[in-house]
Amino acid sequence: MAVTLPPDYLPSEDEPFMNDRQVEFFRRRLMAWREEILRESSETLRNLQEDSLQEPDITDRASAEADWSIHLRTRDRQRKLISKIDAALKRIEDGSYGYCEETSEPISLKRLIARPIATLSIDAQERHERRERSYRDD
Repeated sequence: MAVTLPPDYLPSEDEPFMNDRQVEFFRRRLMAWREEILRESSETLRNLQEDSLQEPDITDRASAEADWSIHLRTRDRQRKLISKIDAALKRIEDGSYGYCEETSEPISLKRLIARPIATLSIDAQERHERRERSYRDD
C-alpha cells in the first residue's frame, strides 16, 4: 500500500504514533540519508582514484595525504552509520521502529526527527550514558 505524503508533511503529536504516514516519512528520510552517504562515498573514491598523491613537494604531499586520511576516516564513520540506517529500516519493516529497545515505550517524535536511527528514548539514553560514565571512571 503506497502512502502519499504532502511535500511539507512533518509528523505531529496530534496523530496516532507510528501511523502509516509517520512510518513512511521516516522510511523516506532514512532512505534519502542512506543514498546521500553512498553518493558522497562514491565521489570520495572517484576523487581518490583521479587525484594521485604524486605531489613533487614533500610538504604538499604530506598535506594531501593528511586530507585524504581525514576523508577516509569520515567515510569509515559513514559506513558504520549506514549499518545503523539499515537496522532502522529493518525495524520499520518489523514494526518496532520508533519504540525504545529498553522500555518498549515510544521514542519522542522530536528525537526521531533529529536522530532517525535512535533506538532508545531520551530517558533510557541518559541512563545508558550514566552507566557508561560510571564504568569508564572505574
